[in-house]
Amino acid sequence: MIFIGGLPFSTSSDDSSPPQGKDILMALMNHPALMSASCSFSAILERKFSLSNNSHLVGTRQIKWVYVFQREYATINPSLVDMVGTDEATTCVGLVIRNPKSGMISVAHVDSPDTVEIGITQMLSSIADSNDSILDVHLIGGFNDVSHQPESGVRKDNEKWEGYSFPICSKIVDILGKSTNSFNIVTLHVLDYNTIKDSEGNARPMFHGFLVETATGSIFPATFDGTTRCPDELIRRIRVTSSFEDPSWRGRLLETYDTKSDKFIIAPCTWSSRQKKIAQWLQSLSASEILRICSTSPSVEPPDFVDNLRRQWDYLIKHPDWRETFPAKHPRIFVRTADDGGWDRHHPARQNGHIRAAK
Repeated sequence: MIFIGGLPFSTSSDDSSPPQGKDILMALMNHPALMSASCSFSAILERKFSLSNNSHLVGTRQIKWVYVFQREYATINPSLVDMVGTDEATTCVGLVIRNPKSGMISVAHVDSPDTVEIGITQMLSSIADSNDSILDVHLIGGFNDVSHQPESGVRKDNEKWEGYSFPICSKIVDILGKSTNSFNIVTLHVLDYNTIKDSEGNARPMFHGFLVETATGSIFPATFDGTTRCPDELIRRIRVTSSFEDPSWRGRLLETYDTKSDKFIIAPCTWSSRQKKIAQWLQSLSASEILRICSTSPSVEPPDFVDNLRRQWDYLIKHPDWRETFPAKHPRIFVRTADDGGWDRHHPARQNGHIRAAK
């Protein structure tokens, strides 16, 4: 069930059939409280999170943060982590669900409607409780990635929607509305609200990411650099693509962060030798061809999009057997360092016939 401002939300319809996700989404997009909230969010200065400046400090203390890649989710205990966030979203949508009573927060970077239903179940598994709590929800990202855009205001209900962002948003609110849990939608900064035009009139996302201050649940537009998209950045990027061929991840968001232990546990993911051949072919293409083939929004990708893909393909070419990356199907485990809040990898090591954790 969906609430806005603590009050139950419903769509008005003359039809006795239950509203579809697209109908719920359009009604939400036109709700005055959410329109006002989106306007306020647009006015917030975007934060640039980096280890090269003081954005990783609270006074003299190192911030403890968790970064979520595309198709991943992470559930955060605010007593262990100060900030959680994601970026690099164009047609993808960031979803935040927070239990205001416990402070537990789950964040996902959703890239397909196919992962929404099971993904929300995954997110709720560690934050929902039996006390009938109304959970706060924020949706941020995606943009109006269609050829036609309204000259002003929000698209009318009877106008045709296309593109990649709309189906994701529609599926999310559909699942929230059908859930036995209660959700209070606080932020809906998606689609038209997250769309701006460049000097040539082309649509692009206003914001590509956000961070959440876990102690308060406050959310800010944000970008991250390579020093903060960690740990195991390259392997986690590869898993996004490889997971499509791995039936164990079908319909699910990728697990990375262990909430209770404050560790990153990168569950194994397989890839086939066929992916080496594909990687070799893709490496031979020009940057413009790569954007056209590999992106849902070629004209608005960040500057390092192609370079990041080429690094992934280099790895797959050099390591075509996934067992080199995940020996004996063991996960890749990372623990926090005491000095800077970063991450150290722990490798399995054998001692007296037993496997122990070692740096």
